[in-house]
Amino acid sequence: MKANKIVYICSPLKGDVQKNIAKANYYARFAYEKGCIPLAPHTVFTQFLNDDNPKERERGKAMGLKLLDLCAELWVFGPTISDGMKTEIERARKSGIRTRYFSENLEEG
Repeated sequence: MKANKIVYICSPLKGDVQKNIAKANYYARFAYEKGCIPLAPHTVFTQFLNDDNPKERERGKAMGLKLLDLCAELWVFGPTISDGMKTEIERARKSGIRTRYFSENLEEG
């Protein structure tokens, strides 16, 4: 069996959190359908961490960056690049992880 590449789903969380989690799950499904193994830590970590608690938010971001280090690519979705996303994009750049950009409609560009 061919090993699938692991891709990190990078999309906003703040604002309408439930809507943004649903979007991230949609993006993860897209990556899955492309034959990848998607990681969207912000959809999982928010289930047990309080994003409004600064200490827990920072810990969640740190755990996400550790997971990013395991990924072949970073897939950035949507027109909005949050501060957390900027950190992930910069980490990928410094680590030599390929970064791809997609619209909310899943068009690469």
